[in-house]
Amino acid sequence: MVGRAPNLLSRSGSFRPENLGQNALAMIGNLCFTIFVVGVLIFTIIAATYEPEDPLFHPSTKITNFLTSKSNATFKADDTVMKTGEDFIGANQTVFSTFINLTDVDVSLPATEFGTENNPDCQGKTDEPIDCTDPDVFHLLMRAAIEKFKDIHFYRFGKSVRGSNDSSCHMAWRFRPKEGKTAAFYKDYREFMVSRSENCTLSVVSIGDYHSGPNARKRKRKNRDKTSAKSDEGFEKAQVKTGEQNIALPEVGEAVNDSLPVVESESSFSLGKYLVYHGGGDRCKSMNHYLWSFMCALGEAQYLNRTLIMDLSICLSKIYTSSGVDEEGKDFRFYFDFEHLKDSASVLDQEQFWSDWEKWHQKDGLSLHLVEDFRVTPMKLSGLKDTLIMRKFGSVEPDNYWYRVCEGETESVVQRPWHLVWKSRRLMDIVSAIASRLNWDYDSVHVVRGEKARNRELWPHLAEDTSPEALLSSLQDKIDDGRNLYIATNEPETSSFNPLKDKYSTHFLHDYKDLWDENSEWYSETAKLHNGSPVEFDGYMRVSVDTEVFLRGKKQIETFNELTKDCKDGINTCTSSS
Repeated sequence: MVGRAPNLLSRSGSFRPENLGQNALAMIGNLCFTIFVVGVLIFTIIAATYEPEDPLFHPSTKITNFLTSKSNATFKADDTVMKTGEDFIGANQTVFSTFINLTDVDVSLPATEFGTENNPDCQGKTDEPIDCTDPDVFHLLMRAAIEKFKDIHFYRFGKSVRGSNDSSCHMAWRFRPKEGKTAAFYKDYREFMVSRSENCTLSVVSIGDYHSGPNARKRKRKNRDKTSAKSDEGFEKAQVKTGEQNIALPEVGEAVNDSLPVVESESSFSLGKYLVYHGGGDRCKSMNHYLWSFMCALGEAQYLNRTLIMDLSICLSKIYTSSGVDEEGKDFRFYFDFEHLKDSASVLDQEQFWSDWEKWHQKDGLSLHLVEDFRVTPMKLSGLKDTLIMRKFGSVEPDNYWYRVCEGETESVVQRPWHLVWKSRRLMDIVSAIASRLNWDYDSVHVVRGEKARNRELWPHLAEDTSPEALLSSLQDKIDDGRNLYIATNEPETSSFNPLKDKYSTHFLHDYKDLWDENSEWYSETAKLHNGSPVEFDGYMRVSVDTEVFLRGKKQIETFNELTKDCKDGINTCTSSS
């Protein structure tokens, strides 16, 4: 055997010294290829099993910083007025296509412009009161409205009723601007002055201002069938059946019923399941912070199938107050549509809840489960049978912010139900009134000045780019001469925009202050919510209305990207969307 060894070595050329280098390179190549294959395999497995968190509900560091910002900007459309549910509804809803045309109005008698033809049997009847319930009068009023208001689409006419005197009729209608960019219906009711000539020809002499016909205003009735709806509401076109699910849409101008919900009985209360958030550091923060946290609580209540016990009392941050300090005692219903919320979700006012709890929890053996760590996820609470789950938040920020509950693994499970929260319809009615006074035929420009214009380090060109002279130059190719131009701005001295009056009919929010002064419907209704005390039309309300009127302009010119090259958030912060 020993003698054969040299022969074995001689037959294997791979062990020869001159081949060792090649063998080493081949081994290294094979090893690298093996590592590459294993790496690809691992990456493929990760890619196939990884489920990314939904960025829409992810409170990232950027969002957290945004919500806790101490900015004093008074008009920032992207963060001062947060988007609510109706802003996410597409403006191209099928229901918007079935509007009423002149040809749809069945006029029983041939008509002249705004009038009916001669009646030979009218002698001695010229001084009789106008019968507003007469179908011919109703058709006359519908025709007059359609012909006068050419920038809106009509979807329903309510029956005409007697107005303020024998020559007056009141009629309501449901409408939407022809070039509407928001998914909402509006309601108006106006006074029509009707005259009868010597040959008994009826004609509409004039149509009053927005909401000038209160006798035609009726509380909307739910659960009515189509037959009763048509007889009650007057005239509307039949909706085209598409098989699509109906989407709830705001109806601005309807009477608001935001009374507090109550539990019907002790047994109903005892059978309920409830969730309440207590304490925390969210109070007196920006409205955006408040809403972000509130939506987290509402989302958890929806996930757990529990009634949310909510505090309707809001502390308004000093960034919105005229006093410059935080103000307690504001009402959720001043800013948001509580009627829509209570009709769409299960909520109770905490004052009423705790009153009922004190009466019945011991008697009926109702249990409470206390949670003091925001890291206890809603998923861990889903199996609890206790009547009440109370999340108690401490005093250390930011761990005591409500929205922390919806972070981590929860964010992909509990979603914020934005569709449940809409803006206050009382505020939106002011928006509708302003747009109606402009006949829904206006363009708008948003002019940011204030602190930003004074801070030349972050916005070096803003002051010059938003000066009256610069605005005239920038707008000349964008807005036609003579147009109604609504200027939404945080500039307190609107007289500085006087040079624009030579080319445009300019309008500002303060031009319409009668819509919220002591003689207004908004003033009286909000006072009722405030135990009879007057409510200030505060900074958040002003910015909210100003923004919404701006957004309803036919042409909308923004400050950043269109009036100045400065970045919205300061130098070197521009993005494709800013």
